[in-house]
Amino acid sequence: MKPAVFLDRDGVLNQEVGYIHRVEDLNLIPGVAAAVRHLNDRNFFCCLVSNQSGPARGYYPASHVEALHDRLCYLLDQEAGARLDALYYCPYLSPPEGGTKPEFTRWTTWRKPNTGMLVAAAWEHDLDLSQSFMVGDKATDVDMAHNAGCTGILVKTGYGDRVLGGKYQHHTHPDFIASDLAAAVDWITQARSKSGSKEG
Repeated sequence: MKPAVFLDRDGVLNQEVGYIHRVEDLNLIPGVAAAVRHLNDRNFFCCLVSNQSGPARGYYPASHVEALHDRLCYLLDQEAGARLDALYYCPYLSPPEGGTKPEFTRWTTWRKPNTGMLVAAAWEHDLDLSQSFMVGDKATDVDMAHNAGCTGILVKTGYGDRVLGGKYQHHTHPDFIASDLAAAVDWITQARSKSGSKEG
């Protein structure tokens, strides 16, 4: 079993601009590609885990989410030769939360802060959740991490500053607060090296 770094999408990897209706409007946050490459080079399993309720709200089909992810992976590769080892997203939304499209309107264990995406990734890729990290910009990202036994990191990009200021979602207790993904990755690699030296 290996450790993973789970990454939220909007506000962590790409710029937070709301629901992205045009594929070309997905753009990386500066420094993100190099940060992901840093994880790749240190043999972390890099995995996207993202709530994407656009299909459930009727904004666009699931194929559009896939096209956005194709662009995301292309930009990571083009900028730094970086890669995501797996991508998981939740297109589902319950009726009270705003789901309207029947095929995507349901309660599900995959929607954050539930742990379904992390459990599926761990099962399919032999990951050790207790040694893994979740990087997100929302309280629900940190909550999901803790619900699954992962270390939860909140970045100040995206909605992170608003979460910390009590203006978005709810207060949470991240294990570390980072200015952006690059700073989070630095902390992760240091934490793992310290853990490895203790185990050795």
